[in-house]
Amino acid sequence: MKQHWKPGTMIYPLPALLVSCGSGQDEYNLITVSWTGTVCSDPPMCYISVRKNRHSYEILKKNMEFVLNLTTKELAYATDWCGVRSGEKFNKFEEMHLTPGKARLVKAPLVEESPVNIECRVKEILSLGSHDMFLAEVVNVQADEKYIDQSTGKLDLEKAGLLVYAHGSYYETGAKIGKFGWSVEKKK
Repeated sequence: MKQHWKPGTMIYPLPALLVSCGSGQDEYNLITVSWTGTVCSDPPMCYISVRKNRHSYEILKKNMEFVLNLTTKELAYATDWCGVRSGEKFNKFEEMHLTPGKARLVKAPLVEESPVNIECRVKEILSLGSHDMFLAEVVNVQADEKYIDQSTGKLDLEKAGLLVYAHGSYYETGAKIGKFGWSVEKKK
């Protein structure tokens, strides 16, 4: 038997990301976001949803670019801390001993400790209610070589141990159980 709940956000798990923004060191900031996802593959596009009252909101709106920094088990504490502390009161990079790195195509910094950094330019801001959606084109991706499978050239998710968020808790991604199309592959 299933229970009926009021409508809510139950599409889990979601990536737990550190979103970096700002065009100069004096305004660099990090915000933790899980309301995020892919919206298109050609051109590659994604989104983040941010409440208007967040310190990063105006920085994002002013600069119209950001970097999605995937997080890991090792970054879990910093990821949570950056989500509950305001950049108005804290320099989150300094407080969490994170290194702001130079992105290739956007002015926003990347987080050097992150295994994957996704540089984005905002195309549109949609006001949706509690959050505004920043719809963005992916303009560059940087991946740490230590997490790349040398035989396939793909990101080794098990090795990276990416962090996800589900219903108020953080989890490390688990073991691979299949690949796209494995259910219909011809057996040898």
